[in-house]
Amino acid sequence: MSSSGSTKYQYLAAISVNIVSISYGAFCGWPSASFLELGGEDSPLETGPLSTQDQGWVASTICIGGLFGGILFAWLAEKIGRRWSLLWMALPNLIGWIIIPFASTPTHLIIARFIGGVAGGGCFSVIPIYIAELASDSVRGVLGTFLVLTCNGGVVLAFVLGYYFDYATVSWIVSTLSFLFVGCFWFMPDTPEYLAKHNRVEEAKLSLRYYRNIQFSPAKELSEDLKLELEKLKPTEKTDLDGNDNDGDEHAVTCADFADVKTRKAFFIGLGLVMFNQLCGCFAMVNYTAVIFEQAGASLAPTVSAIIVGSIQLLGCYASTVLVERAGRKILLLVSAVGIGLGQSAMGSYSYLKVLGYDVSSFGWVPVAGFSFMLLLAASGLLTLPFLVIAEILPPKVRSTANMILMSVLWVIATAAIKLMPLFTESLGMHGTVFMFASMSFSAALFIAIFVPETKGKTTEAILANL
Repeated sequence: MSSSGSTKYQYLAAISVNIVSISYGAFCGWPSASFLELGGEDSPLETGPLSTQDQGWVASTICIGGLFGGILFAWLAEKIGRRWSLLWMALPNLIGWIIIPFASTPTHLIIARFIGGVAGGGCFSVIPIYIAELASDSVRGVLGTFLVLTCNGGVVLAFVLGYYFDYATVSWIVSTLSFLFVGCFWFMPDTPEYLAKHNRVEEAKLSLRYYRNIQFSPAKELSEDLKLELEKLKPTEKTDLDGNDNDGDEHAVTCADFADVKTRKAFFIGLGLVMFNQLCGCFAMVNYTAVIFEQAGASLAPTVSAIIVGSIQLLGCYASTVLVERAGRKILLLVSAVGIGLGQSAMGSYSYLKVLGYDVSSFGWVPVAGFSFMLLLAASGLLTLPFLVIAEILPPKVRSTANMILMSVLWVIATAAIKLMPLFTESLGMHGTVFMFASMSFSAALFIAIFVPETKGKTTEAILANL
């Protein structure tokens, strides 16, 4: 699907749609600095300082909202299209931010975080599909990494704003991103694949021409690949007489669609990727940033530590964006999983030796270095690329439904990991918990090496043929 036309409109679409991801990333990073203010003696809440238990609920509720939002917006993506489903995400995103400045109890904050999580669930369910369906094979990988890149950019934005402003002002500032998103994304057409599937063939052709920047080129001047793409959008004889999209029965996904061997294998690979995305422990361990820095004897303020950690993640995501079309998806995932395991092993060893009573004061830099190395490698692969690979390997007919199921599994595991982390550290110790995550990371590397195919530069047909 390489194009002789410019890919600038594909980049424009990817940047526009991921403005809402920046806002969701800020939702994820907001508690880091805000909990210091809300949990302090001068807390602005009418109920007094935010308790540790309340902080846990406020932090984790975003994942529960993500579970609900992933299902809702994936369903909307099939019913009203990718474009309108994405535009509607601006509403819960805006409402979540507006509630925060007026919150007077922990319950209000929990509701705000849940609503914001709904928008985040939609981002991870619909944006990968939207990108996979509009992008040329040559840039699909790069555009696919924008989701996590911008999300981490939003996390850093929240950390930096939280360093300079109070939590309410941060909310008002970030809420403007919802309007910016709608203003930029409003002019983007729906994906050619979705429009063609619903027999809106002429719209599909116009959409393809827009995203390939060939709006005004006559057919005879198009490359053979583009002519083939346009040919694929033509209706079959069975649907030629039906010019509307009232074809729900024909395109409805059933259990029989998952009975196909290649579909089952693609779903199994996707399930493994989303499970290891969370079971590697990186997302849960970020919540212990302050503890790890304190354990190492670092004298940095918690907000500064958070900015450093967020910047490391952002750097890792940028490395993934740069390397994904050069090195390929599989090698980045492999290096990432092994690197995460090595970083966690170093952290666990330091913690275990300290528990045994050894003098490790001269090695206080080890947990910080191991943690930073873990985050850098995680952001460049295992935390970033699964969403892209899943959208690439799933057959078009079941892509939206299967992705909805997989993202639901991800949000359930994420919620459980965050809530159970204190129990793990209490029963296993910090060293036991980190070693457990390291074993999962090495298991992820084995899974990737055996089952995950390389999808770089391949068409959907070629990817499915190789499964």
